[in-house]
Amino acid sequence: MIKCAKEMRAAAADALSGKWGNAVLATLVYIAIVIVASFCGPLSLIVSIGSVILGAGLQVALLQMVRTGNAVKTVCIFDFFKESRLWVTMLLVFVYTFLWALLFIIPGIIKGLSYALTPYILNDNPDLENNAAIELSMAMMDGHKWDLFCLQLSFIGWAILCSFTLGVGILWLEPYLLTSYAEFYEDVKAEYNERKLTSASAE
Repeated sequence: MIKCAKEMRAAAADALSGKWGNAVLATLVYIAIVIVASFCGPLSLIVSIGSVILGAGLQVALLQMVRTGNAVKTVCIFDFFKESRLWVTMLLVFVYTFLWALLFIIPGIIKGLSYALTPYILNDNPDLENNAAIELSMAMMDGHKWDLFCLQLSFIGWAILCSFTLGVGILWLEPYLLTSYAEFYEDVKAEYNERKLTSASAE
């Protein structure tokens, strides 16, 4: 059963309770690296790709926090650079999303939602890489893209509040948002596995 956006946010807040400091620090390092790298000028495309890979590391670090109850380790945000399987797959996600966005904005958004679970899938399935991981994300997100979109929309109020803090509030908003994504993934994964078992038993 997929929780509603309000329940996802509540679960994320509960997971972050007592661990905000580490989550904010990891987010600060992530944002600082992206900002500093953005001044590289002609290398902006490489910076954008690197941001996607680094962001995937932050996502999985927060997923581990949700699962273990342990605080986030900042060094873990660099994990997706350690294996070619991980960073190459995230590079493909970037390229595919970019190409779809070139057609029209809406298809780009839809595909972005379809690919959203790829970092978590790579973490949970060491044997999957490249298109196989992306295709599994698409399969798991079948029927749930609207759920994720609604979850994202539910953070608009928080984003507006951040604008009154000169952007400092994003250090708390980002881990809150990504932890809610981790909660979303856990729900979707459980439902997908249950659906597979039901389908297998019916054959």
